[in-house]
Amino acid sequence: MLFPYTYVPHQMEKMQEFIDFIFTEVWCNAPNGLVFHPDLFQGNPDLQQVISEFGFSQKAPVRGKLFYEDVKSIYEHFALLTAQEIDQFKKWYQGNNDIEKVCANDPAAQLVRYVDIPSAHETLCNQLASFFQGLYSSSLLELAALKAKIGGINECYLAFVQTNDEGKCPFCGIADLLGEHHRPKREAFDHYLPKSLYPFNSINLRNLVPTCHHCNSSYKTVKDPAHESTDPPHAAARRKVFYPYRTDAPKIVVSVSLAHPDIDTLKSEEISFKFGPAALSEELNTWRDVYGIDVRYRAKLLGKNDGKYWLEQALGECSNLGKKPADVVAAVNQLAAVKPFAECNFLRSAFVQACYQAGTLA
Repeated sequence: MLFPYTYVPHQMEKMQEFIDFIFTEVWCNAPNGLVFHPDLFQGNPDLQQVISEFGFSQKAPVRGKLFYEDVKSIYEHFALLTAQEIDQFKKWYQGNNDIEKVCANDPAAQLVRYVDIPSAHETLCNQLASFFQGLYSSSLLELAALKAKIGGINECYLAFVQTNDEGKCPFCGIADLLGEHHRPKREAFDHYLPKSLYPFNSINLRNLVPTCHHCNSSYKTVKDPAHESTDPPHAAARRKVFYPYRTDAPKIVVSVSLAHPDIDTLKSEEISFKFGPAALSEELNTWRDVYGIDVRYRAKLLGKNDGKYWLEQALGECSNLGKKPADVVAAVNQLAAVKPFAECNFLRSAFVQACYQAGTLA
């Protein structure tokens, strides 16, 4: 990840608060033996109103009724758990929602995937998957009774891009992101920890990050940032990954090396990259793996209107304006230092530097 997002609080956080209450105050207390009823939600009046509307109103929409029935069904499954099992689910819930610790591979966060939940809880696991994978959907979030409490996802996105106005996808740095002037269109919120793999955090805003289409749908898809790719998946080792909302902003350095100076015959595999700083090597390797960074950057550098055009510009400044190659390189580097993500200057400067070192720009 080339730069972090600034986290923007929003009314949508209330949906996660609702789920927190349902999990900790309702489901985890199910073994107490109380019959499922809206009175169980009286500690959260707004949620109680939504539950009552979805469960008992004659005008309740079908999706609202399904939400109510799912909450009730999972409550009945939790009622069969032992105190020790309840405690384990609590730790998993807390761990999966502490996204920053998950990204740091902090052992204090007991991360769990659906595949990690013991087979003894298969029915409950399937019910949890159905419930949490369905939480982030317009069919639910746009229901009037719920939206009145939590606001809308489009408004959440608008507030986000008004603060995060770089205009570029931080996961690749080469694609534009739709901003406030593109309304009502917007980018998708990607589930950083995929909702198909992880329970409990599908509506957690710290697990929702706007990404460009290719980062989201062409490369990351359902890859697991927090685990290496292995078969079987339950044997996958944990790994560090960039936390999208980290409050510090380490400078990511990109260096390019070319196997030979002839750009016209240069093959993709003859371009190599080095990323820094070294202290972030694990996070950088995860990022490169999940988002296909090397493949995408090589394609960019070999593109007629990208890398080859950058070289043409540099050569033109040398031949037409009489500039020295070293001065051209220095100017490109200076521009990248000021505006790294405008016109992919961060990648352009690394490539022009590589061309100079390889003797292509001489």
